[in-house]
Amino acid sequence: MTRRRNLGARVRRWTLWTVVAVLLTAVGLAGAVVLGNSYDLREERITLRAGGRDLDAVLATPEHGEGPFGLVVFVHGDGPVDATHDGFYRPLWETFARAGYASLSWSKPGVGGSAGDWLDQSMDDRAAETADAVAWARTRPGIDAGRIGLWGASQAGWVLPKAAARTPGVRFVIAVSPAVNWLRQGRWNTLAELRDRGAPPEEAAAALARREAGLRVLRARGTYAQYRAAVPDDGAMTAARWRFVSRNWTSDATGDLRALAARRVPVLLVLAGHDLNVDVRETEAVYRRELPPATLRVAHYPEAAHGLTHPWVDRDELRTLATALLAPRSLFAPGFLPDQRTYVAEFASRRT
Repeated sequence: MTRRRNLGARVRRWTLWTVVAVLLTAVGLAGAVVLGNSYDLREERITLRAGGRDLDAVLATPEHGEGPFGLVVFVHGDGPVDATHDGFYRPLWETFARAGYASLSWSKPGVGGSAGDWLDQSMDDRAAETADAVAWARTRPGIDAGRIGLWGASQAGWVLPKAAARTPGVRFVIAVSPAVNWLRQGRWNTLAELRDRGAPPEEAAAALARREAGLRVLRARGTYAQYRAAVPDDGAMTAARWRFVSRNWTSDATGDLRALAARRVPVLLVLAGHDLNVDVRETEAVYRRELPPATLRVAHYPEAAHGLTHPWVDRDELRTLATALLAPRSLFAPGFLPDQRTYVAEFASRRT
């Protein structure tokens, strides 16, 4: 009986210490998550009137001081993106805050508390929305109206040059992984992803055939039903997405880049070495051809993926999740965040 009682006591002690260890681990992880996602920022939820609708927005300002701060206006890429991009933007906001800049970002129409539907927008609509945001910011106390720039990634490549060319006083543009031509970008992306996973030639040929079938419907201004009849296996193309594509498939940034060149707005073009979405060689060639050398700076990150993240971000979901929770700043390619800060700091004393 004594041995049995001793064994029971040991089991109870082991169980107790196991529970304690689990709790301490949980508390430690929770603390690490809180610490990793704490930023030197003040965030203000606001309602931004832009594009004829009310948009749920965030104005992030440096933690200390009353300004006037410069401002970086964020322009999203594709998809239903909220104001923080699920927290992805916060390391950038902090980076800009350390250079004395606020950041303004809003949830796309139909996302969160924003009215409307982003799938009903053209690139012209998005540019007008961005111009309205800049106009609003110029009236905001604590914002330096002479130091407002635009930052955008991916699909924003069709919005940034258009908005900056039409909006007087934009001081700079940061274009991250932008494409130039909608159709060429789509074709390149299709083939790049197939190459990346080692797809056989016949699969690539079939993908291009489906793509051409869809383009024939677009060129004929066809309906969604006609598209599904032509490409029956594309279940990802919804009716709403078809409307969006129908509005935007002719997008090409070349003309807007020429208009931007006439304004001589400084541009930082940021390109990733492992970009499967955008043909960075074409993008760089067009930007260098259309923009004056004195206004264009090109930054290459050879190890980065499309979002200027480490390539493994797109390949290992568990590792990505753990990094996003514990060390979100580490999602970005080495040097990217410091280089962003250095670039905007160059405009700290320039006012128009």
